[in-house]
Amino acid sequence: MANIISGSCCCGDVEFTLEDKFDHFFFCHCEQCRKLTGTAHASNLFTLPDNITWVNGVDKIKRYDHPERSFSKAFCENCASGLPFISQSGKFLIVPAGSLNGEPSIKLDAQIFCSEQTEWHKNGLKVAKVSGFPK
Repeated sequence: MANIISGSCCCGDVEFTLEDKFDHFFFCHCEQCRKLTGTAHASNLFTLPDNITWVNGVDKIKRYDHPERSFSKAFCENCASGLPFISQSGKFLIVPAGSLNGEPSIKLDAQIFCSEQTEWHKNGLKVAKVSGFPK
């Protein structure tokens, strides 16, 4: 029996479960993923399109599809947290790793589009690490 992982948005309006069966795990540094996430890179898991059960709040999900490229983002209409979505090709369920409440068993496959990685992110990986806000 496969391990079940739950996930949700930040406010808890949207909740889901899925099997811990992922085909790929990528950090994507492309400009579009940075814009869609508001962070240094997207952290996306890829699985089969039917590997999800929406527990609550599916009516609260909004979706943006880029008009010229195959980029999408699903998010909670209340808190804007990234949520799983079916790729525009229909081949994958793309799951933002940060939306999961547990750790997936898959290890990172690759960091992709590293030629677009920002210098501030590269430099940021070298600074001190603290467990909370610095004092």
